[in-house]
Amino acid sequence: MTWKARMSEAISNTSPLLYLYRIGALDWLAQLFEDVWIPQAVVAELETGQRRGHAVPTPALYSWLHVVDPSATPSEWLSLDLGPGELAAMALALENRNRDLLLDDTLARRTAQAAGLTVWGTLRVILEAKDRGLTDSVAPLLDRLSQSGMWISVAIRQGILALAGEQDRGSDMNQDNGMP
Repeated sequence: MTWKARMSEAISNTSPLLYLYRIGALDWLAQLFEDVWIPQAVVAELETGQRRGHAVPTPALYSWLHVVDPSATPSEWLSLDLGPGELAAMALALENRNRDLLLDDTLARRTAQAAGLTVWGTLRVILEAKDRGLTDSVAPLLDRLSQSGMWISVAIRQGILALAGEQDRGSDMNQDNGMP
């Protein structure tokens, strides 16, 4: 891999926590980051998921997750089609620019990057985990993420596998109607 990750601090939105939990890799965040903050809005989204019977983590069970709320949200972000967890995580990152922001939603990522924030997605977490020896292979994790509800296009899958130094073993995950 070409990037060298540093032990840094992070702020997470709901989706990276959810997807990493569903593939049994949530604890990797504690190994990749010194400290991880989540806003109360993310806790509320996870609690809603639990009440609806979804497989989601319980933040209180992870001593390395800390609930911290932003003091304000930029008013121009309020008109965007983003959830409360995304908005709160982005606002908290804006107030704490030294922290990496974990987001998967495309609009949220673009907005955060336009604000000059450092953004990681779930797939970057997996690549960093491989780079640090937390996993031997990315391909099965991509399959499990797809099975857990994360949409990963064929092109993205191939790109992630190339970054990981792996070849696609012909998984049928996310194939677009059998088209190449």
